[in-house]
Amino acid sequence: MTETTAAQAHDLAAPRGRDPDLLAIDTIRTLAIDAVQKANSGHAGAPMAMAPVGYTLWDRFLRYDPADPTWPNRDRFVLSAGHGCMLLYALLHLAGVARLDGHGRPTNAPAVSLDDIKNFRELGGVCAGHPEYGLTTGVEITTGPLGQGAGNSVGMAIAQKWLASRYNRPGATLFDYNVYALCSDGDLMEGVASEAASIAGHLRLSNLCWIWDDNTVTIEGHTELAFDEDVAERFRGYGWATRVVDDANDCESFARAVESFLATDDRPTLIVVKSVIGYGSPHKQGTSKAHSDPLGEEEVKLTKDAYGWPRDAQFLVPAGVKERFSGHLAERGGRLAQAWRKTLEAFGRDCRDEAEQLRAMWARELPKGWEETIPAFPADPKGIATREASGKVMNAVAPALPWLIGGSADLSPSTKTRLEFDGAGDFEPTVYTGRNFHFGIREHAMGAIANGLSVSKLRPYTGTFLTFSDYMRPPMRLAAMMAQPVIFVFSHDSIGLGQDGPTHQPIEQLAGLRAIPHMLVLRPADANETAEAWRVILKQTHRPATLVLTRQALPTVDRTKYGPAAGVARGAYVLACTDYPIPQVILLATGSEVSLALEAHETLVAEGVASRVVSMPSWELFEEQDQEYRDFVLPPKVTARVAVEAAAPMGWDRYVGAGGEVIAMHSFGASAPIGPVMKHFGFTAEHVCEAARRQIDAVKATHP
Repeated sequence: MTETTAAQAHDLAAPRGRDPDLLAIDTIRTLAIDAVQKANSGHAGAPMAMAPVGYTLWDRFLRYDPADPTWPNRDRFVLSAGHGCMLLYALLHLAGVARLDGHGRPTNAPAVSLDDIKNFRELGGVCAGHPEYGLTTGVEITTGPLGQGAGNSVGMAIAQKWLASRYNRPGATLFDYNVYALCSDGDLMEGVASEAASIAGHLRLSNLCWIWDDNTVTIEGHTELAFDEDVAERFRGYGWATRVVDDANDCESFARAVESFLATDDRPTLIVVKSVIGYGSPHKQGTSKAHSDPLGEEEVKLTKDAYGWPRDAQFLVPAGVKERFSGHLAERGGRLAQAWRKTLEAFGRDCRDEAEQLRAMWARELPKGWEETIPAFPADPKGIATREASGKVMNAVAPALPWLIGGSADLSPSTKTRLEFDGAGDFEPTVYTGRNFHFGIREHAMGAIANGLSVSKLRPYTGTFLTFSDYMRPPMRLAAMMAQPVIFVFSHDSIGLGQDGPTHQPIEQLAGLRAIPHMLVLRPADANETAEAWRVILKQTHRPATLVLTRQALPTVDRTKYGPAAGVARGAYVLACTDYPIPQVILLATGSEVSLALEAHETLVAEGVASRVVSMPSWELFEEQDQEYRDFVLPPKVTARVAVEAAAPMGWDRYVGAGGEVIAMHSFGASAPIGPVMKHFGFTAEHVCEAARRQIDAVKATHP
């Protein structure tokens, strides 16, 4: 591959008479073409078509300081059409955005260098095949699956409205940023984007602008194969303002559309930009090949000919392009950021408590003394549901943690995820002070919005039934990928919910959630384990947590007789044992099945069996303990083991061994009251005892 010479760069410099804006736009286009061609992988079409739009937005409007890319009041640019990531990488390169170090501080190195672009889609590079939060400075959020970035942008816009309502003061505006999301046809086909757009319209998020690249092309061909609705009319039905730009190359028309968005104060805006993918203008003939494949060497040369570009030049950035573009952005963004810092300094003098809240929130720190509010629950054989206990704990700690906000998918009365204390309030259209969100029956968008809230440094939680985690898997997976401490609360955790039947009784969901890398899953056994689970979850700074709760009441364990609930922090702990140092059999359980294991344990002890009960609320936390502790809880010499969990058995073999027994679900559930359902599927203390005796007999048979 030929490197661009200094002479070639000089030939394309602005003094030749070329329009400097078009020169910058074509630089973005050709960087995308060259990167995709060199990698022999990627999507050049969208960056080629949307280069005028991206350039105009960043050059004229975006309030962004390249020297401080995490300035809290910066405008956000979200590339929901993540396959077009070379557009974003080219913009970050030309804007001169500073790379952050491991502590989040700006350095003198560029976020995206020309060498990084040459290393597009290669191992160890910062220019991944889809934008990745935390890998590339300037990428606001990880957008891979289509529609996710659209949902995320709604969360970011909500965050701005909430922060402004809480912290802005007359003469001291700390938060007034806007959120722009570039969407493709595919984004707007995905249901999550429709859910998110509906919420945004309902909430009248006037700080949100989606830019739709209306190029009528998807991988299979023309969008008419499956998509012929009037999108603008649909968005007007959602309550959005809509603007149409007939030609993606018409920068002035697009600029007027952005100005219209900035002047709209009562609803979000959709800007429809018509383009031909890979070419930009809808009046030129194009090909869908540019959407998903490298152009090929000959097509690259012909395309560069059309741009008036040296056909053999590679990764060419003409003299003056970067300096002019970064200068515009830095002058505007730097000036605004500097003024903002002065405002924050004055705010800190006048509103010390609120300023400390912001500092702690941005640093992911917890306020001093927050743990003192966590309640303890007295022993009670009748007990309460862990969803009830969770609601009590949330309402106890939330006043001390002002940026803990969230809600449920229309199920807060059931999931107990509503904040009830004085001042909590509801987040409603034009009244953005509340901490309770009503996501409606939109689980997928709820998860995506929560991720947008989290990258905005708020601490969001969501709530729904465990079986509906299936609707939330994409954003949950992305939360784990981005190391975002989102809290996912799920109730109605097993067949124990009874008469709602198998459609609502989760079976495989626990195994699926445990399979997500870096996801912390906790299924507490009683009220005090639930309180300890919240203590663990709120301390997380770099991973999401899933809290799995019961609908039915569970006995509150007598901690004067059994092990302390503080063992939750280690994932698994010895809850009950005999005086013998080495037990004959170990009973392992999570959640509602721990009480069954305890009941079986008492029966076995009365029979003279040296039994041990291990409560195992979190496999992930247990695996993080040292080997000595794990061997103490589960002595390797003790092979007689029974695990009890009203869910799919997948994964339990690692703890019970090849010869152990797992009492679990091997089918879907059934509709009946809880008692008959649990008995029918073998979740009784008697059944646990039988399994324990079989295990002991098997060990005796092999080791008399």
